[in-house]
Amino acid sequence: MSTQPTNESTPETSPRSKGRIRRVFKRIFYLILILIGAFAIYAWATGARQDPIETGDPHMKAVVYTNYGSPDVLEIRDIKKPVPNDDQVLVKVRAASLNPLDWHYMEGTPYIMRAMGTGLRKPKSPRLGVDLAGEVEAVGKNVTEFKPGDEVFGTGGGAAFAEYVCARKTKLVLKPANITFEQAAAVPIAALTALQGLRDKGQVQPGQKVLINGASGGVGTFAVQIAKSFGADVTGVCSTRNLDMVRSLGADHVIDYTKEDFTKGAQRYDLILDNVGNQPLSGFRRALKPNGICVMIGGGGPNDGGLIGPMARPVKALLLSPFVSQKMGMMLAEIRQEDLAAMRDLMQAGKVTPVIDRTYPLSQVREAMKYLEAGHARGKVILTMGQDNKT
Repeated sequence: MSTQPTNESTPETSPRSKGRIRRVFKRIFYLILILIGAFAIYAWATGARQDPIETGDPHMKAVVYTNYGSPDVLEIRDIKKPVPNDDQVLVKVRAASLNPLDWHYMEGTPYIMRAMGTGLRKPKSPRLGVDLAGEVEAVGKNVTEFKPGDEVFGTGGGAAFAEYVCARKTKLVLKPANITFEQAAAVPIAALTALQGLRDKGQVQPGQKVLINGASGGVGTFAVQIAKSFGADVTGVCSTRNLDMVRSLGADHVIDYTKEDFTKGAQRYDLILDNVGNQPLSGFRRALKPNGICVMIGGGGPNDGGLIGPMARPVKALLLSPFVSQKMGMMLAEIRQEDLAAMRDLMQAGKVTPVIDRTYPLSQVREAMKYLEAGHARGKVILTMGQDNKT
């Protein structure tokens, strides 16, 4: 990749400002400790009751876990098939995708999650899975947008790793005919994270120079394509084995992070979307234009456990932003029906195609989670339900 030097310089922080930043950091640190303690006391006081796993007929197969831990805590059980309420849609799940969010719930990390309501000693909800695609089997009496037989994709309220799930009508959209169930299941969290990170938080504009750090992962593969759809000049950062794949997604330039550190190059970017968290904030500041924006994705990696996990860097960025001209911060995707529809339209137009690394049957959910946790997936990892699923 060729880069062009620029005369733009990155503003430096004065010694006085650095001292103020350190004092603010110290106060925020103590405040966080107090809040964590309060959450922990509340969680302990309210006990560790776990939602019941209902059994009986009609039944279905679903992933459950009753204790925190490695993928070995995941089990396939026969549980009662759910019944939709007035505002829900019963979906026969054809495919579901795994996300970092799932392994964080499975492991109960970062530990602050437990104090904030996921369950202090064991998971409050014994179910997993958010992203799904499938066929509508039944609808509640207030649902007019969908009918039995419709092919849909969206989110299933933390219970998508199952043969059936009840989903809110506002969390689903119709699946485009040119996209498979597996591809559609890959979309919700990853694609909406990329879309909202670039469009809303990053305020991407045509012609801007955009860098996607971690361009070959679940969010990254969507981000490259979405940024191109906005007319940006896109640079993707990935490993050697993924260079050709990222180019095929439309990246104008690719950087092999095993051979080159983009934070030490001459090129400056209007927007950086960071999916990896492997660079210090000072490195991002060097790589940004004076008024550039850095958006850090909040999923975290398999090693982002501990007390507050991937939240540490965004907290530092939030405290640093008022003292510099560049904007730096974290975002978590919000599942909005209008954004699911926007992704549907991009896929229908052929501007975005989900990238799938591997698919596993539901019975191999442990193996699928272990593969995702290894951190080398190219695009998305998918679970399929049953041997007779059509795509």
